[in-house]
Amino acid sequence: MPAIRSNLKSVMEKHDPDLSIRKLAKDVNYHFDSIRRMYKDEMVQYPRDLLLRLCTYFNVPPGQLIVIEDYDQGNDLRFDGASHQEKLNDH
Repeated sequence: MPAIRSNLKSVMEKHDPDLSIRKLAKDVNYHFDSIRRMYKDEMVQYPRDLLLRLCTYFNVPPGQLIVIEDYDQGNDLRFDGASHQEKLNDH
């Protein structure tokens, strides 16, 4: 069964392996606990303002911060906008 999960940890490590959660929270001017929950994939809902700040900071689209993981297959399912839109239009 697919599930949505945070990919913030991976994005942070690619951007700067030494970047801490505390420094990121300070840099994007957001609550440390919210950043920590997203980093540890414990967040239930993703605030749009947080996603915008993180996307801007890391220069990535939201689909790199949040991924759909197929637990049955053990794979991340990543969609680019065009192919996903085509699938939606087919239905």
